[in-house]
Amino acid sequence: MTHRFDVRRGLGLILLIIGLALPVVYFANQAIRPAPRSTLAPTATPIVERLIPTVGPTVAVTDSPAPTRLTRTIVVIAAATATASSTPRATKTATRQIATVATRAVTRITSQAATLTATRAATRTATRTATQTLAPTATPDRSPSFSPTPAQATATSRPVVISGSRWRFGVGVSLPAPHIARLADLGAGWFLDWSSLAPAGRPAGPAYMRMVRLSQGQPRPALTELADIAQRSPGSLWLIGNEPDVIWQDNTTPDQYVQAYHDAYSALKQADPTSRIAIAGVSQPTPLRLQYLDRILALYRERFGEDMPIDVWNVHNFILPEKRGDWGVDIPPGLTASSGLIVDIEDHDNLARFKQQIVDFRRWMAERGFRDKELIVSEYGVLMYEDFGFGYERVRTFMLGTFDYFLSATDGAIGLPSDGNRLVQRWCWYSLSDTQYPTGNLVDRATGQLSALGQDFVEYVNSH
Repeated sequence: MTHRFDVRRGLGLILLIIGLALPVVYFANQAIRPAPRSTLAPTATPIVERLIPTVGPTVAVTDSPAPTRLTRTIVVIAAATATASSTPRATKTATRQIATVATRAVTRITSQAATLTATRAATRTATRTATQTLAPTATPDRSPSFSPTPAQATATSRPVVISGSRWRFGVGVSLPAPHIARLADLGAGWFLDWSSLAPAGRPAGPAYMRMVRLSQGQPRPALTELADIAQRSPGSLWLIGNEPDVIWQDNTTPDQYVQAYHDAYSALKQADPTSRIAIAGVSQPTPLRLQYLDRILALYRERFGEDMPIDVWNVHNFILPEKRGDWGVDIPPGLTASSGLIVDIEDHDNLARFKQQIVDFRRWMAERGFRDKELIVSEYGVLMYEDFGFGYERVRTFMLGTFDYFLSATDGAIGLPSDGNRLVQRWCWYSLSDTQYPTGNLVDRATGQLSALGQDFVEYVNSH
């Protein structure tokens, strides 16, 4: 009887504390709303984004594209409650844990409403080795043209220090972007913001990659507006679509994409013959996503009687599960598979898998006659929350490991001959400063200062 009473009292305490916390969360959210990964709803009926899993008993989320910190706390409480009811010997301990978790939740949520990351930044900075932040040098607007070099016989994994390689480093800028001026401090060579118009306040140095979004298979902005932008910004690099293979991004079937790409390509080239056009980046170059791309290439050839004209190849390189109706990136529109890549949370920053996906994609490109095309990895990073075990040191190790790989990876059989057979020419870390997926933030969104990870970015770029 005592155990049952303790559990009931504990649950009552939980409900009371959560009831007190909800108004705090509500008013905090009115002041600080999450910045979406994209600025365009892909369908008329929004699809809830489920890139990140919930842990423990499922909690329905209908008004947020990803589990909020309150949601994740409730999940932890629910898991503890389940443990208390199923394990009699642990009842008293579990009750105390429930009360502790609930109390911590209120404290954490209240603190987050005032300043989400200031304490973390101070803690991380204190644990890092003190280093001097070097002032970045001016960055040219346009990347240098490639000059042919002799092909190398074998793949190279040893890091290669390249003078003036900062033009290769890019940063994704989630909108709205209150700290976009910080791009100059980071020393990045280029950036994108999933839009076709450069945002106000952008620094003069980094180049800007423009993007055409797709909504129900239609280019956005409209073709006439795209042509006008192209005429006013000659020589731009345009990415046609963002993750059309993902149902909560541009959500486009191969058939729809073929027509949209053809229309956008024609409009841009007619308005500005010097523009360069890149295919949309699929979320990750897995076998399932390569099937999606193969279908696009075949349909284009069937419909227009020629190979798809692609100036630059583009891909994202996340590591997320592919299972219909589950968290991750689901199944590409137009494909009938029920599953593809099966991974768990711990695989999200698996550097060996990350490298293999790049090799597989470059090999796929070469086999289809695209070896002589540049490859841009226009989005990648760590989306999983710190709560899931992805703390600063772990994310730092992954980020710097990818930089070493990108700068050093060459292959005489599949790499770009005019760039020393490098596999990747440019890459883009996600992101500058995001609220929805803040783990990889280079700028603290609350303070506007470089995060510990941002300082690591600066130091690496300045040393290469």
